[in-house]
Amino acid sequence: MKDFFYAIQDFFVNVALVPFDALATIELENWWIANLFSWIFIVIAAVAVVYWMLQLKKHSDNNEEDKSVSSHSFL
Repeated sequence: MKDFFYAIQDFFVNVALVPFDALATIELENWWIANLFSWIFIVIAAVAVVYWMLQLKKHSDNNEEDKSVSSHSFL
């Protein structure tokens, strides 16, 4: 059973988490490149939020949602 847990450790240390080690190395070597990755992720998130808001507006303009008060009679 001990070998099983060592195998899990070996997998995560030597395979699964190698990209994070590479990012840490890049950050120590060049601050600008490390921040470039952050800005790329921020831009992707901003584009996703704008897309989502436009989709919500499109569905709101089509009046697809039942906004009548009778749908919540308990109020």
